[in-house]
Amino acid sequence: MQVSIACTEQNLRSRSSEDRLCGPRPGPGGGNGGPARAALVPRPPAPAGALRESTGRRTGMKYRNLGKSGLRVSCLGLGTWVTFGSQISDKTAEDVLTVAYEHGVNLFDTAEVYAAGKAERTLGNILKSKGWRRSSYVITTKIFWGGQAETERGLSRKHIIEEIVRAMTYVINQGLALYWGTSRWGAVEIMEAYSVARQFNLIPPVCEQAEHHLFQREKGEMQLPELYHKIGVGSVTWSPLACGLITSKYDGRVPDTCRATIKATSEWLKDKVQSEGGRKQPQAKVTDLLPMAHQLGCTVAQLAIAWCLRSEGVSSVLLGVSSAAQLLEHLGALQVLSQLTPQTVMEIDGLLGNKPPSKK
Repeated sequence: MQVSIACTEQNLRSRSSEDRLCGPRPGPGGGNGGPARAALVPRPPAPAGALRESTGRRTGMKYRNLGKSGLRVSCLGLGTWVTFGSQISDKTAEDVLTVAYEHGVNLFDTAEVYAAGKAERTLGNILKSKGWRRSSYVITTKIFWGGQAETERGLSRKHIIEEIVRAMTYVINQGLALYWGTSRWGAVEIMEAYSVARQFNLIPPVCEQAEHHLFQREKGEMQLPELYHKIGVGSVTWSPLACGLITSKYDGRVPDTCRATIKATSEWLKDKVQSEGGRKQPQAKVTDLLPMAHQLGCTVAQLAIAWCLRSEGVSSVLLGVSSAAQLLEHLGALQVLSQLTPQTVMEIDGLLGNKPPSKK
């Protein structure tokens, strides 16, 4: 089970964004300093109904609440999976991060397992060198909860979830983070975590990170909107281009230079691309979407990202890019979003033929 932690303020202690990402800093006398207790930041009243959206006057970036919390995040975030500390150089990573920040992106996502920890360190080192106001951006990172040790195998799912909720409440009460969420959890598990938090007066999760794109729709359209309306859990979605499948990057094969050849992702992505469905369904559907993209004056990638942004309850869509030029193209999805009328969405559903059935 993966747990996402959102760190947002300068007063983070111990394993704060800078300490955790850049490594420990010696304090006075060579120590690391004491873990001073920090008060929780007051949360504004949760907005009712749909996600409230505002637009940055200078950049045109749109901002939404993270679930029904008071934290405002850019509707497009920058992910570091596969790229930072692995696929791209540190110089390219800095260029990408700079372009993202200058265009209003304030959500940067990483995880302790990305590139065996190198992604976190690369992100942290760049942020440290830039000197941007710590309150001007949000960092989310993920830890993996569970394993194959003897002490872990005997725990029930309920016990593990209760342990996680208690641990995350402790992390927030210590000022190490201000919010926490889940990653790749099922709707039932998220509801259990919320129930545990309410039962024991603990802090519930505010968001779920989930894969969501044109060919992965059920969870993002059937389960997560219901969680948003019932308990205020928002969605931070990833892989809007299905790791490149939607851009026609893979034509039934896996080139040596593509993301699918990287060790961390190769097996499952190769299976997806080289399977019968992987070769035929996405490529045929992407071809069908080309005329619509041309009519809207955008690329298929921009259309796919904009389509993810209009999904109900989505707080932010994480982009994974290998260059600043690619990031700029993907940011162009913001201009496409306003063109996705209900009629256009219906046409896309008709072309895809995979819209999840509505609950009766």
